[in-house]
Amino acid sequence: MTRVIDGTGNDRVTAGRLARAVDAVRWETQSVGRAARAVVRGSGRERDLLIQSLKAALAALVAWLVAQVWLDDPMALMAPWVALVLVQATVYSSLVTGARQFAAICIGALVASGAQAVTDDNTGALALSVPVLVLLSNWPRFGDQGIYAATTAVFTIASGTVSADAVGHRLGQAALGAVIGVAVNALILPPVHLRDVRENLAALAREAGEVLSAVAGDLRGGEWDAQTAVGRLNAAKRLQDRLDALRSARGWSRESLRLTSGMLRKLHRAPTEALPPEDEDERLGRITGHVTALTRSLAVAADEERSPASPDPEVLASYGKLLELLGDSCRAEADRLLGEDDPGDPLLDERTTAAMRDLHTTLQEGLTKEAGQGAARTAVLGTLVLQAENLWADLNPEARGR
Repeated sequence: MTRVIDGTGNDRVTAGRLARAVDAVRWETQSVGRAARAVVRGSGRERDLLIQSLKAALAALVAWLVAQVWLDDPMALMAPWVALVLVQATVYSSLVTGARQFAAICIGALVASGAQAVTDDNTGALALSVPVLVLLSNWPRFGDQGIYAATTAVFTIASGTVSADAVGHRLGQAALGAVIGVAVNALILPPVHLRDVRENLAALAREAGEVLSAVAGDLRGGEWDAQTAVGRLNAAKRLQDRLDALRSARGWSRESLRLTSGMLRKLHRAPTEALPPEDEDERLGRITGHVTALTRSLAVAADEERSPASPDPEVLASYGKLLELLGDSCRAEADRLLGEDDPGDPLLDERTTAAMRDLHTTLQEGLTKEAGQGAARTAVLGTLVLQAENLWADLNPEARGR
């Protein structure tokens, strides 16, 4: 019997893998292109990364020139190595990292020298010192710099020079590299992450507005059902990711202002732009919570298994009109946070307040008619109105008490 092998299946699998690989390469290429265009277009995260990378390279080059060309030190490699890694995201983190790294290097060099003196053999010295130093690198006081103790020990033993003079040279070069790295990071465009807070605040407000507008469009178009409601609820839940990014940016901004708010600003080496107050974070966080709660209530109302009485379509249409205005208010808030010159709709607040008042009137009339039909519909509509009022109160604090 002759066995016929059909390679169609394998060819199809191979072609699929090749297509995925091509798509991955295309996506990465497009990402690089987008990043390059963002650098050229203006200030942003991509340009900040470029500047920090160039500063790290400059610090390493300066440290090499000072150690090798000027001082003619035979162990000049240590200085650019340390300078390169000390150009951190903030000036404060550069200082903290430098102190931890220098301590780790000192311990690594001293332990390696002691192990070499005891064993008088490179292999024995490595076997004696490296396990101890790797274990010590997990000490929380070292942060993520503890591993430099072990790597310094390897370099020290591998070079074959473990005398007191050689150890002194290494420590001196490490100190030189630390000073140069911190100085370059502090004096040349020191990283201050004020823009990250503003951008995340504005993005959070804008994305909340987009969710509200999408929900409003569904309600006013009569396209609201359980599946649509769940989709909008998931979109609202994703606002939490943006809120987490805002909190992270706030932490970076707070740290980046340490050690740069005094002397460096007097030297015009740090920006003087005011950081948005932390009250804005709390307010936008409450707005995010209101949007999520609102969409969750609408999802419950659209679920026939969980809500015995769905709201009246006409009332939902009125509610959609209000949500559209609240979405516009969120987008106007985003423009304000970014300092946009366009004032937008000058009557937006008045229109939103009037829509809120009209909705109250409509609901009161509807609830009066339906009071005898049970409390379920009344509870759902009352919850929706209360959440819209909470949202409007945080979007427009002046509206409180009206």
